[in-house]
Amino acid sequence: MRHADKLTPIRPQNPRMRKLVFLVEHRRQLVNDKTRLTNRLNSALKQYYPLALDWFDRKDTIVCCNFLERWPTLAKVKRARPATLRRFFREHKLRFEHVIERRISSLKLHQPLTEDDAVISAFSLQVVTLAAQIRTALQALKTYDDEIAALADSMPGRHIIASFPGTGPHLTPRLIVAMGEQRDRFANAAELQRYAGVAPVTERSGQKTWVHWRWASPVFLRQTFVEWAGQTVNKSVWAGAYYRQQRQKGSSHQTAIRALAYKWIRIIYRCWQTNTPYDEGKYLLALQRRGSPLIGQLAGATSA
Repeated sequence: MRHADKLTPIRPQNPRMRKLVFLVEHRRQLVNDKTRLTNRLNSALKQYYPLALDWFDRKDTIVCCNFLERWPTLAKVKRARPATLRRFFREHKLRFEHVIERRISSLKLHQPLTEDDAVISAFSLQVVTLAAQIRTALQALKTYDDEIAALADSMPGRHIIASFPGTGPHLTPRLIVAMGEQRDRFANAAELQRYAGVAPVTERSGQKTWVHWRWASPVFLRQTFVEWAGQTVNKSVWAGAYYRQQRQKGSSHQTAIRALAYKWIRIIYRCWQTNTPYDEGKYLLALQRRGSPLIGQLAGATSA
């Protein structure tokens, strides 16, 4: 009301960019749904069917869903012929014969966790239901991934985002959305850091000062930058060194990752503004010219 001269009107982005915004957010919601269903499936299997837990490390796969729908109880899979089980696993691209034979041979050793028909019949029905829902979610994710990839590949500036370590097929579209097409939207990197919720908030009152993280911020945008920063720890030399440095100072894992995201935003903002792909070698040289303590830490790690 009092400072209207300092506010700028919002200009909607083009329809293709706005469509990508919706797609990546909806995909993340679908991933959360899949995770919730998978956790429920694990819990149900623990009630009566430990063999499925032993055979499948990941339950959010088509092969696991198909197996559970075909053999939802230990009694049913024990009645299956070994040749049928071998054909099932081979049809689902499991080519390691020793793994198939180990699973089949272990059937003789598995004993039912319970023989209570009430437990088995109720939870087996829940398992079949959850397996069908997870398969539907996996198929929907494939559709989303294809749509997002086709749209993101045609976006201007994609080559800049793809040049950064740790982006990959899922985070590249999310970072394209995070930066947007309006490169004049943020006057500097600090504005983007504050808007994304990565920059901490410092409050002062009299002789007291305290720092806390920013509550009013777009959650999905903050997740994008923080998750990307976490992926760079093992893929960028300086990022890994900076993360270890923060941990040695006593920071928790999440605090160290947010601090790393804070630094990455400055870099990606600069590259986005100048239309320049990221070059790790050039950045390391820049750190060396500035006398950054990270260079000393990298040298020590190399010599060790």
